[in-house]
Amino acid sequence: MRIEEELKLDYSDVLFRPKRSTLKSRKDVNLLRTYRFKYSKNEWSGIPIIAANMDGVGELSVAEKLNEHGMITCLTKQHDVKKIKQNKNIKKIYQNIALSVGIKKEDFRNLDKVLKEFSFFKFICIDVANGYTEHFTNFIKSVRDKYPTKTIIAGNVVTADMTQELVLSGADIVKVGIGPGSVCTTRIQTGVGYPQLSAVIECADAAHGLGAHIIADGGCTCPGDVAKGFGGGADFVMLGGMLAGHDEGGGKVIKKNGSKYIEFYGSSSEVANKKHYGGLSN
Repeated sequence: MRIEEELKLDYSDVLFRPKRSTLKSRKDVNLLRTYRFKYSKNEWSGIPIIAANMDGVGELSVAEKLNEHGMITCLTKQHDVKKIKQNKNIKKIYQNIALSVGIKKEDFRNLDKVLKEFSFFKFICIDVANGYTEHFTNFIKSVRDKYPTKTIIAGNVVTADMTQELVLSGADIVKVGIGPGSVCTTRIQTGVGYPQLSAVIECADAAHGLGAHIIADGGCTCPGDVAKGFGGGADFVMLGGMLAGHDEGGGKVIKKNGSKYIEFYGSSSEVANKKHYGGLSN
């Protein structure tokens, strides 16, 4: 083991130093952005906020609402042809939807089926908790080869070298963040992680040098953290907890001590794995 002694920062470690501005109010800030992506050559315009592909957040009903504001929703991996067909407005909101896929064979088969039925989707999100494997980069290459015109999001990583690796493997957008989410258990279960703001700064510099983009994924607990993500160089900021607990998410309501709560858990949590895969794999 080697200890890195250089200063690494989370969102909570920093504040913006104020300076003169021509804006009269915070509401005058314009977040509208237009991006053209490295490999797909697709162009996208909107507000660069993305709903995370978590149960109760990455849902079609959430996508409909966020589409009204030009924001993207990354659907959960459980959205198959049958589930997507249930939404009658899919052709009106598809431009702000990303399909999620893992790196298992059955995940790839489901993606193929969805894109055969709904070829108009433009974003594919290849999502794993820890993107530091050769199998992951090879999977990105295979998706890029099969879908050259789709905009590929891939992650998660937290360092410049692996950001470059994913971009060179075919990713248009790299998802940055391991363990910063409010309900993420990766750091607890594996000891793997990296302070989020430093990760964003390093990965943004690496991706932008290759003409690609990044998403700051996780760690935002308030609007100020979103601003810090953009300040660190993120092109998009992905939100989970901040978008959870709303009617559109359709989460399970839990009654406890006379109060009502909506169940909220991470994509790699024991709850999610038990619900979708029968439990955590050994």
